[in-house]
Amino acid sequence: MKKKMYIFLAVVVLLFLAWVFWGYFSVKNVETLSYKVLDDSKEYEIREYEDYIVAETEIEGGFSMASNKSFSILAGYIFGGNESKEKIAMTAPVLIDEESTLRTFSFVMPKKYTLESLPKPIDSRVKIRKISGKKVAAIRFRGIFSNNLFEKKKEELKKYLERDGIKYTNITSAGYNPPWTPPFMTRNEAWAIIKE
Repeated sequence: MKKKMYIFLAVVVLLFLAWVFWGYFSVKNVETLSYKVLDDSKEYEIREYEDYIVAETEIEGGFSMASNKSFSILAGYIFGGNESKEKIAMTAPVLIDEESTLRTFSFVMPKKYTLESLPKPIDSRVKIRKISGKKVAAIRFRGIFSNNLFEKKKEELKKYLERDGIKYTNITSAGYNPPWTPPFMTRNEAWAIIKE
């Protein structure tokens, strides 16, 4: 009986370690949107981003349904659903901007591309857009991403910014990890676009 218990525990430990390694290596070589930290002395960071390009789609509806549908649409584009049938590398973060029940999901495009060199989407729901450089107040958090968790962190960030007298426009969520990443290894963020 003890031998079976030890074998069971060993299998559980090995599976857990495999999960951790998979979570680590699945994002190790993923290109991440670069930025310059201007201030990290508070509960959040002030960052400066240069121009970048996104492939985006707008979906109406509940968070889970919209997330699944938008991911399928955008993944279709980068996995070859474009006029050149070109595969485009996945980058981080994935951005979600919400306005009532309308949600805009964006995949950041690799920085080697320009608006002219990116292949044209076949699916008309995918739009390619250049985002102008901006300053962002960002707060990080871990855990399985959910709309409830994001709303909690969003309110927390708003409280800090109001306390510090920082004016901002909207707050966007940024996710850096695939869904199978162990929750304690995830990187999620809430971004407030700072008014200039």
